[in-house]
Amino acid sequence: MADVSMAGVQPRGAKPRRRFSGSNIMLYGVLFVVSVYYLLPLWVMVMTSLKGMPEIRMGNIFAPPVEITFQPWVKAWSEACTGLNCDGLSRGFWNSVLITVPSVIISIIVASVNGYALVNWRFKGSEVFFTILIFGSFIPYQIMLYPIVILLRELGIYGTLYGLILVHTIFGMPILTLLFRNYFSSLPEELFKAARVDGAGFWRIYFQIMVPMSLPIFVVALILQITGIWNDFLFGVVFTKPEIYPMTVQLNNIVNSVQGVKEYNVNMAATLLTGLVPLFVYFVSGKLFVRGIAAGAVKG
Repeated sequence: MADVSMAGVQPRGAKPRRRFSGSNIMLYGVLFVVSVYYLLPLWVMVMTSLKGMPEIRMGNIFAPPVEITFQPWVKAWSEACTGLNCDGLSRGFWNSVLITVPSVIISIIVASVNGYALVNWRFKGSEVFFTILIFGSFIPYQIMLYPIVILLRELGIYGTLYGLILVHTIFGMPILTLLFRNYFSSLPEELFKAARVDGAGFWRIYFQIMVPMSLPIFVVALILQITGIWNDFLFGVVFTKPEIYPMTVQLNNIVNSVQGVKEYNVNMAATLLTGLVPLFVYFVSGKLFVRGIAAGAVKG
C-alpha cells in the first residue's frame, strides 16, 4: 500500500548540483590562484627569516631552510641597528603599544556615543554634523599634515606620544561614527522607546542596552583601529621623534639601513614581527568582524 501511495510523489527541492561542475571548477581555480598569490610572499618571508645568510646567498628563495635558525628573529627584535641605536624593534614595539591602546579606546568610545546620539537622540543640526563627519573621512591625510603640525606645536605636544594619540583619535572618528550610526539604526527602535518609557536616560540606555547588543560592531571598530594605527607610518614619522618612533618607522629604518651587509633574513623577521599584532587580532575575532562589518556597513 505504501509503495502504491508513493508512486505518484514527485521529488521536491532544488536539483542536486554536481560537485565538479564547470562553475565550481572555475570558482575553486580562481580561489586557489588568489590564495597562492597572497601566500607565496608570506612563505618566502618565513623561509628567509629562518635561514642564515650563507644559505640565502645560494639563491633558492622558495626552498625551506636546510638548518633552521632563530638568530635573525632575535637580532631583529633586540639587536638590529637604526642609526646610533642598536636595540632592534623592541623599543618601537612598546612605543606602538603606548600609541595604539589609548587611541583605540578613546576613538571607539567617542565614536560609539556619537553614533548612538545621532540615531536615538536627534538634535537640531545633527544631520549637518553627520555630513561634516562623513566629509572628513574623505579628506586626504597628506593635505592636513602641515596644519596639524602647527596645531600640535601651538598646543605644546608636537613630537610627543600625546600628540600622535590625538591625531589618530581624530582621524579615526568619522568612519567609526558612520559604522556605529548604521549599526545602531539597525537595532529595534522599540527597545529604545521602552527604555525611555521606563525612565532610562542617555547613559543608562547606552550602557545597559546599546553596548551589550553591539559586540560585533565594537569588534569591527577595534580591528579597524588597531590595524590602522599599528600599521601607520606617515603619522609616526611626521609627528614623533626618534626616541618614540613606532614599530613601523623602526622597521623602515632597519630595512633601509645602509650600514654593513644587507641582512635579508633579519629584514624578513622584522617585517613578520611588525605584522604579528594585527594578524593575531584578526585570527581571534574574525567571525565577529564579518558579522559586524555586514551589519554596520550595509544596514542603516
